[in-house]
Amino acid sequence: MTFKHLVNEMTLLIGLTANSTSHTEKIISAFGGLISISGIIWLTSILIEVGTLDSNSGILVISSMGASAVLLFAVPHGALSQPWAVIGGHLISGVIGVTCFKLFGNAFIIAGLAVGLAIGAMYYLHCIHPPGGATALTVVVGGSVITDLGYHYLLVPVGINLVVILLLGIAYNAFFTWRRYPAHLAHIFRKAVVTKPKDRQFELTHEDFAAAMQELDSYVDITPEGLADLLELAKQHAEKNITHPAEIIAGHIYSNGKIGSLWSIRQVVDAAPNNSPSYRDKVIYKVLAGDGSYETNICLRSEFHQWARFEVIKHQQQWIKVEVDD
Repeated sequence: MTFKHLVNEMTLLIGLTANSTSHTEKIISAFGGLISISGIIWLTSILIEVGTLDSNSGILVISSMGASAVLLFAVPHGALSQPWAVIGGHLISGVIGVTCFKLFGNAFIIAGLAVGLAIGAMYYLHCIHPPGGATALTVVVGGSVITDLGYHYLLVPVGINLVVILLLGIAYNAFFTWRRYPAHLAHIFRKAVVTKPKDRQFELTHEDFAAAMQELDSYVDITPEGLADLLELAKQHAEKNITHPAEIIAGHIYSNGKIGSLWSIRQVVDAAPNNSPSYRDKVIYKVLAGDGSYETNICLRSEFHQWARFEVIKHQQQWIKVEVDD
């Protein structure tokens, strides 16, 4: 095993994968997080000052809202980011946290119990939202500032935090057509071109999914509707496919167009002159990604041509097809 292959395996093991979202999308997400948390603190303080809300503490925002902001503004189409997940995840976990503290106190095992029960409840009530676990934990370990609130904690700060962050999530993401929130709105308004099954000519490839992910331009913990949209986009990219590249050229990069463990990307390092006899017309190639990564080998040009399905280039850490003019 080469050093590069070992590094590649380690990155896969720890889950360090390519992110195909654009720089614009990343900036939009970061700015959304800034607006959401600032908006929660500002509006809650105003409501308390004018007496609309009666709070027994100075707590304006709970820390778990920071995690919710990441989901709503960086992963707006994720299943864990949808309104019911956000509302149910926080409120149900909050109820469990307060109840556990009232019944058993704040022993370390009770902190674990509150989070464990919150996870189970979110599972069964179809509202898994990771920050909800932090909402439950905050009650048990947050000290008297939190515990003195009792169930009032569910109204202020949790309830008002939820209202503000959801309204901001809907309003802010509405400015960007591809990010509309909740995810169902994006599905409704996305003008996907539907192709009849009988018109499909090519199977999907790894590169088709990569291209579709770039077109969605969102790092998604995907919902069923989102997956359907992604699949449709991938099918459309598949229909732009050609059977084999016209030429095998030194320095160019090719894919075998397969999916999963059989997928492979090869770069032609060197090739025999075009006028070489067939038995000496060979190419030297290096595997850049996928099956056989970082291996170098040699084969006949005809064998490589049969293996290669299309030419690719690397764009934003993803391998995508090179468009061929008809």
